[in-house]
Amino acid sequence: MDTRVALIAIIVEQGASVQGINTILHEHADRIIGRMGVPYKAKNVNIISIAIDAPQDEINDIAGKIGRLAGVSAKTVYAAV
Repeated sequence: MDTRVALIAIIVEQGASVQGINTILHEHADRIIGRMGVPYKAKNVNIISIAIDAPQDEINDIAGKIGRLAGVSAKTVYAAV
């Protein structure tokens, strides 16, 4: 199956949702290239970026599940390759 390289950008406004994000990402750990999280205390948000190589349907599923968590926004950007 063909895979795509993408970046999932996540903004977390409710800290209680972090465990849900971690659970979802753990389920797809074999597809994750790298992860960076930055707490932005001045605005009380966390910013997470996930580099991933997976089939497009799986990437959409992951981003959708994360984006449906309370106080969480997720957007995906795909590489042209």
